[in-house]
Amino acid sequence: MAKKWGERLRSWMTKNMELPQDVMMDLPRITMIGQIHIYIENHRGLLGFSDKEVRLLLEHGQLLIKGNNFVIKTIMPEEILLQGTIEHVLFVAE
Repeated sequence: MAKKWGERLRSWMTKNMELPQDVMMDLPRITMIGQIHIYIENHRGLLGFSDKEVRLLLEHGQLLIKGNNFVIKTIMPEEILLQGTIEHVLFVAE
């Protein structure tokens, strides 16, 4: 009950105070440069990594990135910069 109320309050604040949704609602911010770089902010952790697949934990579900020749260029607690050939970016519900 309190979780739903908190989500409603964040949604209302985002709409009425013109605050960024990614900050207020714990949404990931994803920036892609062509098919060679992807920068993800506001993730909750790295679940899996190979040269063909990266799986990140999000507040609500997971983010699955598929492609080839992946290399993690930068990784911090809530940010990651991935380089390689990106073919698919999928949100996986909980």
